Amino acid sequence: MAGNDHSCSIEATLAVIGDRWSLLILRDIFRGHHRFSEIQAELGIAKNLLSDRLGHLVSAGVLDRVQYQERPVRHEYRLTPKGADLSASLIALMKWGDRWYADDTPPTILVHNSCGTPLDLNVSCPTCSAAVPPGQVRSASYVES
Repeated sequence: MAGNDHSCSIEATLAVIGDRWSLLILRDIFRGHHRFSEIQAELGIAKNLLSDRLGHLVSAGVLDRVQYQERPVRHEYRLTPKGADLSASLIALMKWGDRWYADDTPPTILVHNSCGTPLDLNVSCPTCSAAVPPGQVRSASYVES
């Protein structure tokens, strides 16, 4: 969100996707539900609320509204590159919920499509490839060269 009034990227992100319904809508779109009726049925969300949230995500550039039928006119919702970049964030939220709220086993396991291996989500340094635990992360000001 270039040109916004947010001094924190987390705050700016929450302004776009920081409510329960928006995150669940995105989860369902990542799962392949693209049509209004599919999303509404999956979530049991009121139509006016779904319409409002989808409109917000479209105006924020997270989703594209794409016509798929002419008579009657019908649209579906597709992730933009900006929306697709939220994948790791949703996986991180899911992993956190799996650790702290799932009983013995998580309700859903994400696997690599090609080989079937369950996915991990790790933070690593791009220079030395070392895994970086939370205690080894610090904030620094971005300085352009």
